[in-house]
Amino acid sequence: MPLVAEPALWLTEADVAATVGLADAVVAVRDALVAEHAGQAATMAKTALAWEGGHTLHAVGGVDHAGGLVGTKTWAHTAGGAEPVVAVWDVTSGRLVAMIEAFALGQLRTAAVSAVAIDALAPPDATVLAMVGTGKQALGQVAAAVERRPIGEVRVFSPTAAHRDEFAQRLGVHLPAVACADVGAATAGADIVVTATRARRPILDVGMLGSRTLVVAVGAITPERGEIDEAVAATATLVASDSPTTARQLSHELDAASTVVALSAVVAGAVEVPASGHWVFKAMGLGLADVAVAGAVLRRCRAAGRGIPVADRRRAAPRLFRGGST
Repeated sequence: MPLVAEPALWLTEADVAATVGLADAVVAVRDALVAEHAGQAATMAKTALAWEGGHTLHAVGGVDHAGGLVGTKTWAHTAGGAEPVVAVWDVTSGRLVAMIEAFALGQLRTAAVSAVAIDALAPPDATVLAMVGTGKQALGQVAAAVERRPIGEVRVFSPTAAHRDEFAQRLGVHLPAVACADVGAATAGADIVVTATRARRPILDVGMLGSRTLVVAVGAITPERGEIDEAVAATATLVASDSPTTARQLSHELDAASTVVALSAVVAGAVEVPASGHWVFKAMGLGLADVAVAGAVLRRCRAAGRGIPVADRRRAAPRLFRGGST
């Protein structure tokens, strides 16, 4: 469907939620990663600005030549919250095709990237998941594992007992879940261990892992944070990241890793996954994945007649001189 022939759309959170689910996002992200490996897509390096009070401005993005789109996601993270948006343009003409409210989209993207990594790296018969952390990313991470593997039990840890109990109870509607009093109890015998915390010191060490365990490290994406001990990556038989260069720059968790490969290379079959040992996937946030999911949302919304047309977008000459328009 040619996107340039249509009016630009404003798409709301409701439009995103109504048209694209996690399974759809997984397909979109996997296709984009294969395109990236083939040189048909690329990610823009993340940029950020901080100001007093701990507030930050962020921008990520990417270009998907196969999908015909280029876009950025941007948001201001403040004490009062955040309202991210994705702007998408046609890759050839530069014409704006959509502005998409991107809180739900971002959750889908993050979960989808983990799902693709789990599909590529976790043992096919993985049934036990340890979820370390119960914050805003945790539910999506559990869904990612359930989407790609026959998970039959989830073990939940949070340092706050009420949080782990509430989260385990919430998951219990979908599958067996148990709250654990410490990280070791949650990870013992787990096939997949997901860390999604705000920890500043490592809470997962290599002695907590089994002989065939995938670690999905999601939370620590800035230098002052760290969830997994350096030995976890140092002794892994494979370490992958959605953005190896950024991971090397911003994640001290990978300082001792000899090699960090791109998830796109693994998904494309260019990197063989060892059959034994433990594996690490370090998620840093992939702008290309935001664009991929945005493209899926846009196409579904076009087909369903959803969205608010951004009408009468005509250029106007700026007033450059006093008393005149030009």
